[in-house]
Amino acid sequence: MVGGDRATDGGAPPPGRRPGDPAGRARRPRPGYAPAVRRALRALPTLIRVGLAEAVAYRAEMLVWLLSTTMPLVMLALMTAVARDAPVGRFGRADFTAYYLAALVVRLMTGAWVIWEVNFEIRQGTLAYRLLRPIHPVVAYAAENVGAMPLRLATVIPVALGALAATGGERLTRDPLLLAVFPVAIVGAWLITFLAMSVIGAVAFWVESSGSVFEVWLGLFGVFSGYLVPLELFPRWLAAVARFLPFRYMLAFPVEMVIGMTPRAAALRELLVQWTFVAVLAIGARLTWRAGLRRFSAYGG
Repeated sequence: MVGGDRATDGGAPPPGRRPGDPAGRARRPRPGYAPAVRRALRALPTLIRVGLAEAVAYRAEMLVWLLSTTMPLVMLALMTAVARDAPVGRFGRADFTAYYLAALVVRLMTGAWVIWEVNFEIRQGTLAYRLLRPIHPVVAYAAENVGAMPLRLATVIPVALGALAATGGERLTRDPLLLAVFPVAIVGAWLITFLAMSVIGAVAFWVESSGSVFEVWLGLFGVFSGYLVPLELFPRWLAAVARFLPFRYMLAFPVEMVIGMTPRAAALRELLVQWTFVAVLAIGARLTWRAGLRRFSAYGG
């Protein structure tokens, strides 16, 4: 048919329109991922500076948070007293000192608080302001948490130097590869913490508050991460269960690696497991937030 619509006489539909779509309802092309990634990369330096400024402005809250992570020092005093007469497993007093001081350093470096921000902003509706920005809210939360890292380092460096002085550096691994991989393990531990909090915080899209869910997660972390007691001192079956949970890779794995308790081959295998958990949680965060934002928008958020 001359001059007619090609979609009606067997020809190809006009660009942007599916076969059978009514005239005038052309598909809107989907934006690619590349522009979104470029926008996020351009915005990251500004967001990190904002996070640093907030951490400095609210340094009293930062100090309270730091004081809330001192449980390893309490456990250090307890366990060194227990090991005064005889070692506990292969842990003597010097081993407990190295373990708990390293645990304090790792905890200070890998902690996050995004759960409280997400939960509050969803409940109050202020998340809508973040949705006006051209980057995903989770990326913004991550940048703001990273922005506080200089203040954390100001606390971590003296603790790390104190740990080296207390142990004489004898418990630090001598394997150069493990020392080089240790920062990668720290980043992986932080990502597991942050992404898990992002997923749990997004539960607030469907319930009154996700804080109670996080309390359960925090309790499991205290037991299965090695934060309170080294996992090696657990019954064998329970220590085996811990290896299949993400909590070990948030603390015990980097601690055991840096103090020389994990051989190179085993450490590299566990590093792969750790980053597998990172990938799984990243997918879970993406899917949870996608569904949650649909609900948030549907209810006028």
